[in-house]
Amino acid sequence: MNQEKIKQLTKLLKKLNSGSITTEFKYEAKEFLTGLKPAELSLAEQELIQAGLKPDDLRRLCDAHLEMLKDGLGQNMHLPEGHMIDTLQKEHEAILSFLDKLEAVNQKIQEMNDYNNKNKEWAELKHITEHLIDAEPHHQREEQILFSEIERRGVFGPPQVMLQEHEDLRKHKHELERLGQETETFDFDDLKKRLDASAKFLIFNLRDHIFRENNILYPTALEVISEPETWQAMKERADKIGYCCFTPKK
Repeated sequence: MNQEKIKQLTKLLKKLNSGSITTEFKYEAKEFLTGLKPAELSLAEQELIQAGLKPDDLRRLCDAHLEMLKDGLGQNMHLPEGHMIDTLQKEHEAILSFLDKLEAVNQKIQEMNDYNNKNKEWAELKHITEHLIDAEPHHQREEQILFSEIERRGVFGPPQVMLQEHEDLRKHKHELERLGQETETFDFDDLKKRLDASAKFLIFNLRDHIFRENNILYPTALEVISEPETWQAMKERADKIGYCCFTPKK
């Protein structure tokens, strides 16, 4: 691991997080991120946490940071079918499709003037919410197996951030479930407002969460966990936890 590069990246992230960004700085930062190893980014984020930056602040790095990550870190991981990371990524694809559906159904509900239980949107909302909540085995496999194994290798910052995000996302999924059952509420405008807030929180934050897991956390795991036998043991533990109703059949 290039320690000097990690130090440089730590300084870059601090500046990005401060918001004092110029066009010239964006260009220089993008150049620096070219060819960056995911594990180097993970360790730089970890140093920021150790220096006192709260994980909550770290996961809200400015939009410029995320845009540069998209340009500098996007990569295709060619993994055998059934590999733990391959399965997690395919589940991400399914979750993203449910977020697209949530975005569409929420928009339709926001355009309603009053509640009508014959509107198909309420059934659609329930179906989407059930599937988002059923992603729990996905999160458990990450938390109990993947995160803990990465932390054993000395990389604990990013897993801590992802774990906190899981907790926040769970709260909003269940809030969405509760709101979908409040369709007889007297104040329909208030219901729509709360539904809109929870739906938009999930759509934005879960998409962002998936992007960072796919492009930073998973590649980091593949970099620091190099033993095939370890991945096989992790896969066996994952099988015991179980899968989601939308996990592709192997």
